[in-house]
Amino acid sequence: MFNIALFGPPGAGKGTQSKYLIEKYNLTYISTGDILRKEIAEESLLGLKAKDVIARGGLVSDDLIVQIIEKRITDEAKDGILFDGFPRTVVQAYILDGLLSKLNTSLNFMLSLEVPKEELVTRLVERGKSSGRSDDNLVVIEQRLKEYEDKTMPLIEFYKDRGKYISINGVGEISDITKRLTDAIEKTLKRKYFNIVVTGKPGSGRGTQAKLLAAEHNLAYISTGKIMRQEIEAGTMLGKKCQEFMEKGDLVPDEYPIRIIEKVIRDNPHVNGYVFKGFPRSLVQAYILDGLLKKINSKVDLAIELDTSTLTSIKRLSQRSKSDKARTYDMSTDVIIHRLEEWENTIKKDVSAFYSVQNKVLHMDGSGEDIEVFDKINKAVSELIKR
Repeated sequence: MFNIALFGPPGAGKGTQSKYLIEKYNLTYISTGDILRKEIAEESLLGLKAKDVIARGGLVSDDLIVQIIEKRITDEAKDGILFDGFPRTVVQAYILDGLLSKLNTSLNFMLSLEVPKEELVTRLVERGKSSGRSDDNLVVIEQRLKEYEDKTMPLIEFYKDRGKYISINGVGEISDITKRLTDAIEKTLKRKYFNIVVTGKPGSGRGTQAKLLAAEHNLAYISTGKIMRQEIEAGTMLGKKCQEFMEKGDLVPDEYPIRIIEKVIRDNPHVNGYVFKGFPRSLVQAYILDGLLKKINSKVDLAIELDTSTLTSIKRLSQRSKSDKARTYDMSTDVIIHRLEEWENTIKKDVSAFYSVQNKVLHMDGSGEDIEVFDKINKAVSELIKR
């Protein structure tokens, strides 16, 4: 099923645009406002309970909303659902996740119509002159807009965190706004992320090859180690907490790379996918990464393991320690050996095995010149992306 939520303040034009979208994509239209007004007109028990709240510009309780929506979804769902006016709070967003999971589906994304407040007030006042709606007067309009700001704006961050928020300019001719909406939908429907994990011994060239792949295929490069080092240099609280672990060559507690990965995904919604270097480094982190990617309806597609000899890795790390790219943990032979042992005993044993069982591991020879190694990797990756 294809499910979207149309978001925006009162007067943004959600109802007008919904009519076109439900016809074009054969969607079941669920507008809590329209359903409640129907219940009020019929003077049902639900309608009587909601009447006073709506007249004052308030939000109807979640209990009442859930009863209405669940029945409508169960009885009338077609190729998908368009939600207009729901969810309005973060709590309702979680409720919607639960309702849709019962149908073995989920919300694809939220489209948000952005309109300046002055324009909204003008539209609603004009609508009130012809509609006769009790909630289209200046006092209630101000209350409804304030309610929107206070309770529904946090939804933007909620869906941004999940890579499902799309902002649409809601000012202009109706046909122009409709085109912006459909263009965004078509572009998003065609999007399929391709996500790569690059792993191998310290000194195998993971970072170099991951960066080259990111540049070649418009992938966001995520090196948890690099970002942590930047935090350390900046003297942030996160950096200070990570520094004591990294200097010993130990794994940083999972909560810190999770924050980093979520931020990079949130800040890069329009890439073709993500390439991870330095994460996951344990079986638990492999499961964590699956969970993080599932939030954007994606998964790890490929794990590239760069094969190099232990001697080659030690030589490269030793050479790097004498360059401007040196890491603090390159300076000590004991730490280098500790990291190589960690690779053999933890990362290779658990992470490589995790992806091997899923037939996702691609072994590549990591020795040789960087560009030669990349040409071989890129040829294989390009073929997989085409498939």
